[in-house]
Amino acid sequence: MVHLYSPLVADLPLDLPTALSDCLASALDVEGKIPRALDALGPIADRDVGLLSGAGGLQAGRLAARGARVRPVSTDEAGTYALADDSIDMLVACWSAFRGHDPVAIAEAERILRPGGRLLVVHDYGRDDVSQLYADTPERPEYSLWSRRDGPFLGKGFKIRVVHCWWTFEGVEIAREFLIDAFGEQGRIVAAELKRPRLSYNVAIYHRAFVEPDPVAGRASAG
Repeated sequence: MVHLYSPLVADLPLDLPTALSDCLASALDVEGKIPRALDALGPIADRDVGLLSGAGGLQAGRLAARGARVRPVSTDEAGTYALADDSIDMLVACWSAFRGHDPVAIAEAERILRPGGRLLVVHDYGRDDVSQLYADTPERPEYSLWSRRDGPFLGKGFKIRVVHCWWTFEGVEIAREFLIDAFGEQGRIVAAELKRPRLSYNVAIYHRAFVEPDPVAGRASAG
């Protein structure tokens, strides 16, 4: 059974066997809209960018290609990030790596970010073709809460940018086979209606700048 936002595959939105993960990685956002949006919100070029739980993965390579100095960020059992204080300019978390409702994670992000640093969190937004695949999964109620005004991000001072992406496969039959193998009967239903080798996929990037000292007022101001 497919699981959403697996900590085992933080670089992808799904926990899948290796062959299916590779297939999704080759189809996910081939236009590179997600890293472009992260760059626009950063920017990331010539910056020290921490990436939670995605070392060597899809987004690590794409961020590095845009000039980021990518630094993998791991956590221990207590949720502490394995980086020194004030050591990065941006912290990027994709899907499972950061859920917004953990005060320890927020505190750790603030600790390792330099003054004025930014935290950017990539999650599914829904209202797209891909969300039809999740209709019958236990994770569906949680999936629908991320973008609520009182949710774990917008309710804690994050802003949101929605990026309209695609899962683009090499052919319709490849797409259909992937959907059925990854999602079972629900995938079969979606695959039966597929007319082209791609599915619309909307991504939300929740972003927040942490405060930095104001030398004039002598107090903190928004970064």
